[in-house]
Amino acid sequence: MTGICGLYERKIRDINPMARDLTYDINDLYNFIDGLTDISALVFDRSLHAFLPYDRRWIKQEMFQHLKRLAQQ
Repeated sequence: MTGICGLYERKIRDINPMARDLTYDINDLYNFIDGLTDISALVFDRSLHAFLPYDRRWIKQEMFQHLKRLAQQ
C-alpha cells in the first residue's frame, strides 16, 4: 500500500516541485486511484498457493486500513 502512496506523492511533487511539505487526505488518494486507467492487486493466498486478483474497491479499503493503522502508532 505504501507503493500507491509513493506514486501519488511523486505526482504531487511533479505538480508542485517547490512544496516542502506534502499534505493530502484519503479522498485525494481515492481520487488518484480512481483516475488510474487500470489498477488491480495480485495477493498471494497461502492456503491456495495462488495469487488472487483484487479490484480498485478492495485496494481503497486496504489503503484506508493501512493509513488507519499508521495513524494509531
